[in-house]
Amino acid sequence: MTNKTRCSWVPLNDPLYLDYHDREWGVPVRDDRKMFEMIVLEGAQAGLSWGTILRKRENFRKDFDGFEPIKVSHYGEKDVKRLLSDPGIIRNRVKISSAINNAKALLYLSREFGSFSSYLWSFIGGRPIINHWKRTSEIPAVTKESIALSKDLSARGFRFIGPTICYSHMQATGMVNDHLVTCFRYYELGGSSRR
Repeated sequence: MTNKTRCSWVPLNDPLYLDYHDREWGVPVRDDRKMFEMIVLEGAQAGLSWGTILRKRENFRKDFDGFEPIKVSHYGEKDVKRLLSDPGIIRNRVKISSAINNAKALLYLSREFGSFSSYLWSFIGGRPIINHWKRTSEIPAVTKESIALSKDLSARGFRFIGPTICYSHMQATGMVNDHLVTCFRYYELGGSSRR
């Protein structure tokens, strides 16, 4: 597995990170539950390393009822206390409260657009943006699309959802192919064509 050329940001000595890069990062997602999971995890990651989130991910899935938005939207103060007491996740009241709030906002948004996924993909015309980066330093932290998405989500009641979190979410869920052109995943995920 390690003899393939990968994006330079991937720690080659971390099997969990390698697996995430090789099988998940940048793969187009159209499932609302998975989209919600990644919004929550990207928010939880703010100020921390993604490796920390990967190591706590299964605990997040367990504690947040598999990221089922309907269940999470019904969480109350008792659930917040339960989550804050679990060292297996990121115990930050603002991030936890935002996840619960965002589950409620997601449900309203899904009723309006048919699905959360349809709404998100509408910001990029329904198909992945294929970039052509040669170096990690070229990859932006935000784009005009992530700024527009962040503003619209905020206007619809989402919290802790800035343009950087939105762009990380877009990269993780394959709305954007930001694998380096030297990475084997770039071409597997449609990198041979230009947008």
